[in-house]
Amino acid sequence: MKDDGLGDGRLEVIAGPMFAGKSEELLRRVRRARIAQRGVLVVSHALDARRGVGRVSSHSGQGVPSRTVSDAADIPGLLESGPGTELVAIDEAQFFGAGLVPVVSDLAGRGLVVVVAGLSVTFDGQPFSPLPELMALAESVEKLTAVCSVCGADAAFHVRVPGAPPVPDADGPGPGGALVPVAAHVGGSESYEARCRRHKDA
Repeated sequence: MKDDGLGDGRLEVIAGPMFAGKSEELLRRVRRARIAQRGVLVVSHALDARRGVGRVSSHSGQGVPSRTVSDAADIPGLLESGPGTELVAIDEAQFFGAGLVPVVSDLAGRGLVVVVAGLSVTFDGQPFSPLPELMALAESVEKLTAVCSVCGADAAFHVRVPGAPPVPDADGPGPGGALVPVAAHVGGSESYEARCRRHKDA
């Protein structure tokens, strides 16, 4: 195998708050793999339809088609329809919950490069599973920051803005009837702002 930066199976994690460019970095790695003529499978969660179902997109508007599932256990089955896959790129990992951890560990153990992007913190500043677990198991971790909307400093957090659409008071049903944590509800700049540590509680 030629030295193109992919190599043997491994797990790569891209983590950070909202507006940090996680999806852009995921898409960059997908493009590089395709330039290297590697088989790529891009996976998104059914909950994230902000820019259309079956598409992973960044806030800057760049995007690629994706396969959409509602459960991490469905991801290995997607490989059966795409022989020759060498890289699996999974966006919005937080929507998949803890079930994503054994799935990606198994895929990496089978020799695939698995790139996972997701939120490392909830909107109330707590670690957002399964990102902490995935980061602990990964060969490489890229922790990105956004820009604080108050002072312009590096922002490792995001908060809900006053007047944002309400979220449920308890876990609610998602695709297939599975419970979706309150912290997983989808939103954008209409509901959230990036904040530095100094201003996350402002």
